[in-house]
Amino acid sequence: MKKDNRSNILFRYAFVVVLILILSAMIVIKLCDTTIVDVDKWNARANELLSQVKTITPSRGNILASDGSVLATNLNFYTARIDYRAEKFNDKLLRDTIDDLALQLAKHFPVKDAQEWRKHLLKPLEEIKDKSKRPRAYKLLSGLSHSDMELLKTMPFFSVKNRNRTGLTFEKYMRRFNPYGDMARRSIGGVGETSESKEIHGISGLEKALDSLLYGKAGYSKMINLTKKITEWTDVPAIPGSDIVTTIDINMQDIVENELNNVLDTCGADWGVAVLMDVKTGDIKAISNLERNPRGPGYIEARNRAVMGYEPGSVVKTLSMMIAVEDGIITNFDEMLPTGSGWAYAGGRPITDAHHSQAIRAGDVIEQSSNIGMARIITRKYNDNPGAFYSRVKQLGFLEPMNTGIAGEVPPRFDSVPSDRGGRIALSRMSYGYATEIPPLYTLAIYNAIANDGVFVRPRLVKEVRGEVDSVLPIGYMGNGRACSPRTAEIMRGMLTNVVWGDHGTARFLRNDIVKIAGKTGTCYMIENGAYNTGKKRLAFCGFFPAEAPQYSCVVLTCHPTKNFFGAATTSGQVLRNIALKLYSRGMLGNSSDYNREDGSKGSAPTFYATSTGNPYKKYRETFSLPGRRSIQSPGKGTGGIPDVKGYGIRDAIVALERAGYNVGFSGTGYVRSQSPSAGTHAPAGTKVTLTLAN
Repeated sequence: MKKDNRSNILFRYAFVVVLILILSAMIVIKLCDTTIVDVDKWNARANELLSQVKTITPSRGNILASDGSVLATNLNFYTARIDYRAEKFNDKLLRDTIDDLALQLAKHFPVKDAQEWRKHLLKPLEEIKDKSKRPRAYKLLSGLSHSDMELLKTMPFFSVKNRNRTGLTFEKYMRRFNPYGDMARRSIGGVGETSESKEIHGISGLEKALDSLLYGKAGYSKMINLTKKITEWTDVPAIPGSDIVTTIDINMQDIVENELNNVLDTCGADWGVAVLMDVKTGDIKAISNLERNPRGPGYIEARNRAVMGYEPGSVVKTLSMMIAVEDGIITNFDEMLPTGSGWAYAGGRPITDAHHSQAIRAGDVIEQSSNIGMARIITRKYNDNPGAFYSRVKQLGFLEPMNTGIAGEVPPRFDSVPSDRGGRIALSRMSYGYATEIPPLYTLAIYNAIANDGVFVRPRLVKEVRGEVDSVLPIGYMGNGRACSPRTAEIMRGMLTNVVWGDHGTARFLRNDIVKIAGKTGTCYMIENGAYNTGKKRLAFCGFFPAEAPQYSCVVLTCHPTKNFFGAATTSGQVLRNIALKLYSRGMLGNSSDYNREDGSKGSAPTFYATSTGNPYKKYRETFSLPGRRSIQSPGKGTGGIPDVKGYGIRDAIVALERAGYNVGFSGTGYVRSQSPSAGTHAPAGTKVTLTLAN
């Protein structure tokens, strides 16, 4: 028996030894095969791995506002997913906590209500009974910030420490983020993959125009053979992109966007653009492009029309008149220019004025926006050589690319015309804003030069580059740095001031006793199917403020308003006026409100509107020690019929009229200047009373 046991043991030992010998032989054979027979093959594989070079994507630079506020930056975001096939996924726990979890998700992530979240979470469990076929990466939420991710981890079911029981996972990715949302969105631009490269580069706006600076320099890594393993080694480190400091002022940008949006909404325009610029430096402080939302109500950021060419209309008369004054074409501003009902210059279609008279004073051509007057002045010099007008405009530097940094910028189309009848007709049209295409930003540059004593600064959107070597960009100039002499600029400022403050000015609507505005209206029919559509207009206003000591210039263009408007002054001009008043109210025009001054006539004391509850000034006099005040006239005494609400603020006016049974419509801002039907009119209940507001 013992002998048999011993034989069995020896047999087993022998079997194990044989197996070890066989395994050892196989290892030796494989070793010889690898190191001797197939050595070239494995050396080639190793060399291939070691020769691989990977590109290290640099961190993209930030785009900053003038005060350092971030307009565009890179941030980490997360996509939350659930692995329903996780080894220990707890179906029962999910069902037990689903109601509380759905409520929490609906509260913090209201893309779905509680019922929709409940259905979304249970869908893989109820529709797929076979656990092996359930999704491994079921999408829950995307675009989560780090704080959102941490919040999600604290919710019922997801708060379980063992993530294998919940299947919750997060995918991290980098995304370009705009902290201020759509503010100046088109000018800032966007990023994405291009047709030339799968790398992320700028595709519009500053992101595209300055992509080489923002992108940085790519780095490179390669695999190296260390003692224990082959590992990745950074050979050339990536250099982060430079930060771009723009000229945008966040507070001014907010004002410009809101005022443009409000007026577009009031007048029902298709789109609008507004640009606000610092007179001395050419810094673009705010730029907004809005168009009607095709998928819903309101307006959204649109194409950057500030640098796109349009027929400018009468705003270009300022350029023509500036050349005429500078070159001595017109010296006697009291000279009377014949106008009449029309002027068929060079045998072309008669040039007409909106409000014609038999003659117009040369100094009033801009104030009254006379097409005939402007054409008579310009053709006086360029009749024999119409093409010389193009040369004169080019000499200013007006046709040079501005290189503002705004992607899509185009220079003006200002044609050199032949010396024949057709050329002379074209010249006359060009002098008052037709037969040309000028981007609003170029028009603004001319008005800015007039406000700046003739100094022709180049509009700019970038003022500093922060990177390996910081660089502050100097102020640039158009042409030789001068659009005209200081004397010409002074004369032109006077003419543009008369457009608002003159007895026959086309922008008298813009008068106010807070900020004095100077500028020029412009109206142009839109071209559709190769012909002018007289039913559609683009309305422009370009100017500067305060008129007596200009600080900011501004251009506004609105397209095809359909309601509540009476010309360029009540649309584009109203945007500019509202911007000026809002800047003043926030102390951005070098002003400061001192409510303790006795003299309230200069606008430094608070304004109190009339109300239906008596004198509001008494409420605040003792509490705030306000000796000075500006009072708006009180409404007249009731006479029956429609109540008199002149002098009221809009809220008090609406309350008074609706209590009397009338419907209310209004336009403008400030207090009630007029009402229609007038106070005292006996009208049936439900009649609409239209109020006109002004400051």
